Amino acid sequence: MLKVFCAPARYTQGPNATDQLGPEILTLGLEGPVLIVAGKSANRLLSKAWEQTFREAGIDFTVFLFTGECTAAEIQRGREIARAVKARLIIGAGGGKVLDTARAIAADLSLPIVNCPTIASSDAPCSALSVIYTSDGVVETYRIYRRNPDLVLVDTSVIARAPVRTLVAGMGDALATFFEARVCVEGNVKNMRGGASTRSALALAELCYRTLLADGCAAADAVRRQQPDESLERLVEANTLLSGLGFESSGLAAAHAIHNGITVAPGAHQYMHGEKVAFGVLSQLMLEGQSESQVEEILAFSHSVGLPITFAEIGMEQPSLELLNAVATRASAAGETIHNEPMTVTPAMVVAAMRAADAAGAAFHRSMR
Repeated sequence: MLKVFCAPARYTQGPNATDQLGPEILTLGLEGPVLIVAGKSANRLLSKAWEQTFREAGIDFTVFLFTGECTAAEIQRGREIARAVKARLIIGAGGGKVLDTARAIAADLSLPIVNCPTIASSDAPCSALSVIYTSDGVVETYRIYRRNPDLVLVDTSVIARAPVRTLVAGMGDALATFFEARVCVEGNVKNMRGGASTRSALALAELCYRTLLADGCAAADAVRRQQPDESLERLVEANTLLSGLGFESSGLAAAHAIHNGITVAPGAHQYMHGEKVAFGVLSQLMLEGQSESQVEEILAFSHSVGLPITFAEIGMEQPSLELLNAVATRASAAGETIHNEPMTVTPAMVVAAMRAADAAGAAFHRSMR
């Protein structure tokens, strides 16, 4: 099996990076008209910067406001608008679901894609895939595209103004990267691009994990103070670039599959992707029978930054066996990434792992009182 490493063509990060969006696009040989798929917050925060940078670059643009869920219907609506304005470039600006929608529109129309995340809540910006949901917020399918984004531009001045919860949720998503990558590398499992992992992909995944441990608390404090610093710059890079490269070029395993299962729980819909993934990480470690010291490290980190470590913290307080079975059945469905684990996984094993994770989390909370 060939080794395959993939990445965006260009990654640009820093304070007020949006001011350079027009020049960055021209540098890459891209051109308008542009359709910007934007969340409401992104449009409010960045509309003036877009007007200035695109005016100076001589690029026409239209904004398509995202309605909140990456569904087939939303993607179709975006395609129709892109055709109407004769777009030659799609830009996604907002959170992970906005970027997933923009990617899908661009892929369907064979157009280049630029991602401009306004929160560091997931590793979605650098990837060549979208997670498609139903209108009820349940994961429906993954869509994998031929190429990664042409440009990922991360404005850390904007990210520093976002709620700290979004940054912490990104840490939860990034927390899974090394542990899932390790499973896939050790099992010689195909990565998200259909090849084997490179040594560099696993090294980036491990650097991602070490950066979370080193800078997670300080970066969260920087956002609370709305005072960007180097800890935030490093943490945003970990959440966005390191996690994105690590997961896509190494692979996913139980943590994200358990997240997908949790999306069937009605009470969990109010929680962010990375928050549910964080509980999936703890469950994966229990499923694999990892060492007590490894579990304790994850519990301590998660507690320190505010990631969930119990059922109650992801909207599943005292879940019934029926609900747990539904979550576990979805998590272990045919084709799910949980089957990259080095054992045959059954729904009963997933239920047991989640219960063990919840018990460990509850015990940790008691120990901290």
